[in-house]
Amino acid sequence: MTDTTDLHVGKRLRRRRRLLGLTQQELAGEVGVRFQQIQKYECGANRMTSSRLFDLSKALNVSVQYFFDGMDSDDLLAANDAERLDGDILSQKETLELVRAYYRLDERPRRRLLDLAKALEGDQSDSGAA
Repeated sequence: MTDTTDLHVGKRLRRRRRLLGLTQQELAGEVGVRFQQIQKYECGANRMTSSRLFDLSKALNVSVQYFFDGMDSDDLLAANDAERLDGDILSQKETLELVRAYYRLDERPRRRLLDLAKALEGDQSDSGAA
C-alpha cells in the first residue's frame, strides 16, 4: 500500500529529475541503482532509505528537505491537491523548456524576463476586469 508521504517524495523526485533533464537511467547510474528502482521511487511503490534519499539529493543538487517541501501534516489533503495541479503544469514539455531556457540566461536578462512576465500577468488581469 502506497503512503501519501512516499507519493509526495516520489513526485518531488520526478519533478527535479525532469527539471534537470535527466533520464531515469542517468539518475540511477549516479546513485548506483537500476532505473526500475527510480521508477518505483517516483510512483511511491518503494520507500527510500535515508541514505538513498541523501544520495539522490546530492545527485539532484538539492537539500534532503526539498523532497518534503509542501508537506504539512495539518494540511496534507490541501497540499496533495495543490501538488497534483502543480505536477500537471510542471510535467508539460513547454514548461520544462521554458524553465531550462530561463536558467541558462545570465542574471540581468533573467530578472528582466521575470519583470516582463509579471507585467504581462498584470495586463491580463486588468483586461479581464474590463
